[in-house]
Amino acid sequence: MKNGTMMQFFHWYSPEDGSLWNTVKQEAPKLAAMGINAIWLPPAYKGADGVRSRGYDVYDLYDLGEFDQKGTVRTRYGTREEYEAAIKAIKDSGMQVYVDVVANHLMGGDETEKVTVRKVDPENRNEFISEPMEVEAYTRFTFPGRKGAHSDFVWDHQCFTGIDHAVNVEEDGIYTIQNEYGDGWEEVIDDEKGNFDYLMGADIEFRNPAVREEFRRWGEWYYNAVQFDGFRLDAVKHITPSFFHEWLDQMRAYTGRELFAVGEYWAPGQLDLLLKYIEATEGKMSLFDASLHHNFFDASLAGKEYDLTKIFDGSLVQAKPFLAVTVIGNHDTQPLQALEATVDYWFKPIAYALILLREHGYPCVFYPDLYGAKYTDKNKEGEDVDIELVPVEGLEIMIPARDKHAYGQQRDYFDHPNCIGWTREGDEEHSGCAVVISNGDEGNKHMEIGKRYAGKRFKDILGKRAEEIEVDENGWADFLCAPGSVSVWALAE
Repeated sequence: MKNGTMMQFFHWYSPEDGSLWNTVKQEAPKLAAMGINAIWLPPAYKGADGVRSRGYDVYDLYDLGEFDQKGTVRTRYGTREEYEAAIKAIKDSGMQVYVDVVANHLMGGDETEKVTVRKVDPENRNEFISEPMEVEAYTRFTFPGRKGAHSDFVWDHQCFTGIDHAVNVEEDGIYTIQNEYGDGWEEVIDDEKGNFDYLMGADIEFRNPAVREEFRRWGEWYYNAVQFDGFRLDAVKHITPSFFHEWLDQMRAYTGRELFAVGEYWAPGQLDLLLKYIEATEGKMSLFDASLHHNFFDASLAGKEYDLTKIFDGSLVQAKPFLAVTVIGNHDTQPLQALEATVDYWFKPIAYALILLREHGYPCVFYPDLYGAKYTDKNKEGEDVDIELVPVEGLEIMIPARDKHAYGQQRDYFDHPNCIGWTREGDEEHSGCAVVISNGDEGNKHMEIGKRYAGKRFKDILGKRAEEIEVDENGWADFLCAPGSVSVWALAE
């Protein structure tokens, strides 16, 4: 079975000039040839912020850059026609397409309604701090620019559990909407902030069967429009698991396909919550391995003080290897973003070796790590900061190496705090490889790669070591790496 490698083909600062879909179309054949098998695209629908929207401030799920709404026809990334052309290019190249589904909230409502709400304590949202009161809120979404095309469903206050802005109230806060489905929040896995159902905007009310039915119709419409192969599900931490439990069943039944799904439940160091969510959804979706990402972040800051034998401790890939999507970074953890935790540059090649060249986990490559990125934004002090993210050294070699060499029996040598390694023996169709990592001095690992390689010579395809290594008659060799580095040894030509 071919190894899978997905790629997040955007970052928070991807250009707002409408060029992304055309860039995807242009780059798809090159990425497929490199060994990428699936592309995760950003939310393609119209956001409240128009051309500046990244899509996470979702306004109209049915507007893929087709209607004049929020001051624009195209989205930040392009038009619907360009989106469809990009997806065709991805699929023509033999890759899959994963669409980003933002089901937690809507923003940018068209009309206000009189709504009965109660204010809650933002740090304990189960605690009311006001009596019921009537306010005006933008909870009516009529999509006048779309004029009923694709769907005539109108969202109103019965479709939402909460808001953070009332037009006729002096101060913002978090308010639960008192409707026929309850006066409080929906059930979620974690008790952070009492209940973390509410995140932003007009929070969607999945206890309303009309809302669930509209999401079913939308999912079917979206699939018919672009024939995607899977989903990246945004902010699942804030959405009742019962919704995705039902919706993924519906989508897989409708399409007759085992559509891939990965949820964003960002809870670094809290593996128990990820496991609870997996249990609640009966394993119907994978999750991003937030804990492994933070292990990489911590290791990159600690240098040789970090014990590499513990790099997978507390990770999802260790606990649920077939439901873990492993990442080095994403649009939320990149510099100047809300969850900033950027793995230091020197450690990124090591981290990519750990997710690309091992047996378990579904690795996701982040756009700036392959292409680089430059942008300017304000830091927490309000000062402008120039950021330049350079491509990760050796990544363009490790992605094809996963495709060509990371198969067969894996033997681990996690026996030294500053130097670890492993071998992959390969299979009938693929030659194997050996990987050595050091976060301190020069590394040396005596490892078995298999008798099939007796007398064969191996070279470091990353070019960190110039010498060639010969495997002995028993299938063992001393594999090396440079200080604070990774070497990937494959058969010399």
